[in-house]
Amino acid sequence: MTPYSYIDTPDALERAVQRLATQPLLGIDTEAAGYHRYLDRISLVQISSREETVLIDPLALPDLDQLGAIVENDAIEKVFHDADFDLRILDRDLKLHVSHLFDTQIAAAFLGVRTLGLGAILEAVLGIVVPKAFQRADWAERPLTEGMKEYAATDTVHLPALRDVLRERLTAAGRLAWAEEEFVRRAQTRWTPPDTTDAFLKIKGARDLTRRALALLRELHAWRETVAAERDQAPFRVVMNEVLLLIAREAPTTAAALRGIKGLSPGLVGRRGDEILAAVERGLAVPDDDLPRFPRAERWERDPALEARGERLRDARNRIAESLDLDPGFVASRAALDDVARVRPTTADALAAVPGLRRWQVEVLGDELLRVLRAETP
Repeated sequence: MTPYSYIDTPDALERAVQRLATQPLLGIDTEAAGYHRYLDRISLVQISSREETVLIDPLALPDLDQLGAIVENDAIEKVFHDADFDLRILDRDLKLHVSHLFDTQIAAAFLGVRTLGLGAILEAVLGIVVPKAFQRADWAERPLTEGMKEYAATDTVHLPALRDVLRERLTAAGRLAWAEEEFVRRAQTRWTPPDTTDAFLKIKGARDLTRRALALLRELHAWRETVAAERDQAPFRVVMNEVLLLIAREAPTTAAALRGIKGLSPGLVGRRGDEILAAVERGLAVPDDDLPRFPRAERWERDPALEARGERLRDARNRIAESLDLDPGFVASRAALDDVARVRPTTADALAAVPGLRRWQVEVLGDELLRVLRAETP
């Protein structure tokens, strides 16, 4: 069992923040309810020092500004695992921005680890097996079960010790500065609203529909969003995408035909069947000239020389990654190498000026990339 304190009153929060703000290092994680709820929201904040673990309930504590004394304090190192989502929802929901970050996923990747889930890394590095039973739990549920609280506590209680081992190994490998550069970049992560324009077109399988069926899908998707918002339920829990596609293809116009749609529950047909049929009717009524279509893809001209240059750069990247026992895509993405191929820098300074290229990537790859580029320079 992992000992923890559950914080759900302002006084308890104030005392916990006062204690934690004196610590030099804290493990932090968050839980949200996006898998279950329409309105994804931060539903739990877990913080572990080397001495204690607290679970903070944002649903009971609407004002969490005090946490700024911890997460925005440069004197406190904050240890996250795969901080990307946590940083986004801390920014979105609490307007908090993390400083002095150590991300154990990034650290492990720099050590050549390929399986980067927290459970796998804890088992491989510390020999600790953590439970997985509540990975898809509804964290907006109240009261949380004791099992959920225990699971949440284990997400942070081992982070300080894991950080220590990973940092020591990075230092021994001469890669700590590389990881620290990525930590700083990761800490700049902010929430960006998703683009919901024509979201129905982003459903996998929509491209296989006729334009008439797309019109039905558009109406059905809009109906599902309305119901999901009304019920505060993730849209796929109202109706799966595959079922929406099937309705759009078959265009049922009667309750009997609707009941024949595979995957559509009788209960939903009974409660919402008229609404679904109305959505189908609206889609069938769209004039031919107004039927939706996928935007035309931008045309681009192939550049065989550019493609060959990019391939040579990737070969060089792959050789270096193999020598370092690192994943090639982690050492440098295809997109980054394509940018280098387009710019064609021939000096270290010019290579370092390629947008998005990290200092550590220039250090690791620079000589080989420049050798490839110089070899084709007349």
